[in-house]
Amino acid sequence: MEIDYLIFDSLPDAFLLDSIVELHTEIFGAADNLIDKMEKKSQLLVITAMSGEKVIGYKIGYALDDTKFYSWLGGVDTDFREFGIGSTIMEKQHQYLREKGYSVVQTKTMNKWRSMLILNIKNGFDVMNTYKDEKGLHKIILEKNLKN
Repeated sequence: MEIDYLIFDSLPDAFLLDSIVELHTEIFGAADNLIDKMEKKSQLLVITAMSGEKVIGYKIGYALDDTKFYSWLGGVDTDFREFGIGSTIMEKQHQYLREKGYSVVQTKTMNKWRSMLILNIKNGFDVMNTYKDEKGLHKIILEKNLKN
């Protein structure tokens, strides 16, 4: 299986955006105006994993400041899990961030997304804090030092 990874430092074209939204909806159940939210983010970074013309994985993030980057959303198509696609996308994101001078990448997850929590910990993230959001959902804040 050949997988191509594409990196965008702005919004991708409409076809890719629609494909990302479609995959995001399959994984998370809703898109919640994802494209509108992406348009408002500073220094947006989008990485996609492609099998031919099909988006099979993605990671979206944005700058929190000059040194800290927030890895916001991501996922892999259920038919393509267990091939290391999520790890590869994460590695590509972290390499890009190092090259751009970021020293920390932050993300948030929940216990119900255990595979993402485990992937983050296996890849050098530390649990920094937890909190309950406005909906009462328990969130876990993780950070990774990119300078190590």
